Amino acid sequence: MTVLVAGAGPTGLTLAIELARRGVGVRVVDKAEQYFVGSRGDGLQPRTMEVFADLGVLDAVLAAGVPPHEMRVYLDGEFTMVRRMAEPVEPTPAVPYPNAWFLGQSQTEGILRDRLAELGVRVELNTALAGFAQDEEGVTAELSTGETVRVEYLVGADGGKSFVRKALGIAFEGTTDESIRMLLGDVSAEGLDHDSGYWFAKADDPMSGVAFTPLPGTPYFQFASPIGDGDTGTSLSALQEHLDAVSGGGIRLLDLAWSTVWRPNIRLAAAFRQGRVFLAGDAAHVHPPTGGQGLNTGVQDAYNLGWKLADGSPALLDSYEAERRAVAARVLGVSTALLEKYKEGAEDAHERGPETQQLDLTYRGGPLSPVGVGALRPGDRAPDAPLVDANGKSVRLFELFQGPHATELVFGDGPLGTEHPAYRILPRGATGEFVDAGGHAYAAYEGAPGKRVLVRPDGYVWSVS
Repeated sequence: MTVLVAGAGPTGLTLAIELARRGVGVRVVDKAEQYFVGSRGDGLQPRTMEVFADLGVLDAVLAAGVPPHEMRVYLDGEFTMVRRMAEPVEPTPAVPYPNAWFLGQSQTEGILRDRLAELGVRVELNTALAGFAQDEEGVTAELSTGETVRVEYLVGADGGKSFVRKALGIAFEGTTDESIRMLLGDVSAEGLDHDSGYWFAKADDPMSGVAFTPLPGTPYFQFASPIGDGDTGTSLSALQEHLDAVSGGGIRLLDLAWSTVWRPNIRLAAAFRQGRVFLAGDAAHVHPPTGGQGLNTGVQDAYNLGWKLADGSPALLDSYEAERRAVAARVLGVSTALLEKYKEGAEDAHERGPETQQLDLTYRGGPLSPVGVGALRPGDRAPDAPLVDANGKSVRLFELFQGPHATELVFGDGPLGTEHPAYRILPRGATGEFVDAGGHAYAAYEGAPGKRVLVRPDGYVWSVS
């Protein structure tokens, strides 16, 4: 089987890794002549960090990125206070990565490309999808290189202006907010410490300012400034002008690496699938940047879809749209609510809570999630927990889950299944292969003798019996 992925952003790359590590043939094509260089989506949420751990890229992401910086606030050029989006949280047995992580999108993409190359797949640049037709057995795709490709499935991960979505005639429902325009860019700033973020504004309008977020591993800051209807300049001098207007001068901008004018698009595709063609990431939903949800939701789309494509079961393939479209709609609600806070000038508009971490997203009530009882039910994220193996070595549940397979947990007595990797979890005080010495697994999974929990390949509870 071969899958063609159109688009080599984080969504397309995550999907390609998911397929390649399962032995599925995959090609990733992108119309760009060279890889994107810029920050764009630079916030990685805790659930994405868990996905990256499973994909084998977390160590590289941690090494290249940084935790969220504090923001030093200057009003009328005078230092006023320090603010944070969220206070750092200590890891727990169930949540090993509880905080967001910052890394420029182009760097994240580079790490994902390296992992994909380890699996024998390389992105094909300067190769656009020019057309396609599908039938009951597959998809015939025409590439801009003149090549005709026959594949079993096509996935459009080709961004908000998706050629695939438009070719399918799928409506992109929502709005573009013309009342907000932002000038974004990556720029170095003489005189600013790279260990902190900055907010410059006028004292009589403190919520309308210029933000600088340091980009790890680079000399750049991500620059963000609101602009008026008549402002169209994206040059270095344009950024400097906006900064000087609220900072009082004294900070010199240098070396503009990337810039754009952005308007909030809030849109959701009417369908995520048509036959053998699927949509994922920005091709299926676009978000305002408030809350840092767009890139992370796209990664989750790919993580949900990859194992289902590899399996090929009609029921699994049908479940993709039902599960992910509902999640995308909810996430759009979160990011839109935060955008409204910014528009209203709310003092807490910069604050972020659990609703942005994507740890509480659930597929309860979906086609793969039978009705359950208790705190942890089918469709919920499967929690992590530390165990001790027969040699006294510490092992995490997430290590048992890692890889392209479902996992069965059996608490206490009862036979182990043979269809998936299965592990017996014994209570504290017992001796055996995996002992819950701290009682965390039994607490998180409401463990009882003979209880069985099947965890999906994407880390969500499949069934409880």
